[in-house]
Amino acid sequence: MTTVEEASGPNPSLYTGRGEGHAIGHHGELIQGVFEDEQGLLHRGLVTIPLDGLRSTAELILDDRENLRVEPREKTKALRAARLTLEQLGRPKAGGLLRIESHIPIGHGYGSSTADVVASSRAAASALGKKLMPVSISRLAVAAETASDATAFESEALLFAQREGEVLEHFGGSLPPFVLIGFKADGTGGVSTLDLPPARYSLEEIQLFRVLRGLVARAVSHQDPCLLGRAATLSARVNQRHLSKLSFDYVIELADHHRALGIQVAHSGSLYGLLLDPASAGLTSVIREISSELSDAGFQDIGIFSVNGAGGIDVR
Repeated sequence: MTTVEEASGPNPSLYTGRGEGHAIGHHGELIQGVFEDEQGLLHRGLVTIPLDGLRSTAELILDDRENLRVEPREKTKALRAARLTLEQLGRPKAGGLLRIESHIPIGHGYGSSTADVVASSRAAASALGKKLMPVSISRLAVAAETASDATAFESEALLFAQREGEVLEHFGGSLPPFVLIGFKADGTGGVSTLDLPPARYSLEEIQLFRVLRGLVARAVSHQDPCLLGRAATLSARVNQRHLSKLSFDYVIELADHHRALGIQVAHSGSLYGLLLDPASAGLTSVIREISSELSDAGFQDIGIFSVNGAGGIDVR
C-alpha cells in the first residue's frame, strides 16, 4: 500500500483543489545493468546524474467535472500519473485540468518523461492537501510509464530498479561534486526507451556490475569523483556492446587526452558526458578546449553542468 504523508499544518489553503509539483531532470546514467537485492535476486537497475537546472512543473486545478484533462495534450503519461495518484488517495473520479511546463529536452536521456510524471503526481497529491513519500511516487511513476528513474529522490544517490520503482541500495548521501560536459553525437530525433529491447548481459558483465556498484558506493562515501568517473566509463563500455553510440572511440580518446575523470552515456538515450574534477588546475581552459574540439568534430548541444555544488567555475 502506498505510504501517504499528510501535508503539515491546518492551513485551509492546502485543500482548495489546486496543487503544484516540481521535478528535476538528469543526464542519463552513471551506471546501468543488473544488480542483486538483499535476497540475492537480480534486478535491472541504474544510478542517474541529477541535474537541478532542468525542471518540469505541473499544476492541477480540480473541478466538478468527472474528466481529467492535460495541456499539452500529448503529455499522456503525466495525465496517467495524476489519475493514478488521485485514485490512490481516494478520489478516482476527480476531474480537473493538469498543466505541464517543462524545459527538459525530450527523448535524449534527460529524463523528461519521468520528470513530468513525478511533478504531476506531486501536483495531484498537493491538490488534495497530501504529500507522498518518494518511494510511493516512484511506484506510481512505474505504473504510469512502465520504466522510470529515481527522479522522486532528487539528488540522493541510490541504485534504483527502474522497472519496479524500488530502491536497491541507498548510498548514504549525494554524488560527489563534479563538472559535466554534456553533448550529443548527432542531431537525430529522440530515442524511445520502451521500444528498445532490454540488454541481455553475460555472467562476466553481471560480475562487473557488482564492482561498479561498489565503486559508486565508495565514491559517495569518500566524496571521490575519480571513482565515479571510473565506474561511469566501465558502464559505458558495457553499454556500447549492447546499444552502440556513434563516435564512441573518439570520445574515449578525447577524455584520455584531457585527463577527464571518465565518460558517461545515457544508456538508452543519445547523450554523452565527460566528467571533470572541479578541483583540477586550469579547469576553465580545459572546458573551453574540449568544447571547441567537440564542436569542430560535429557534436551538438554541448552544455556545461555543475553537479552537486561543483564550484569555482563559470558554467554558463
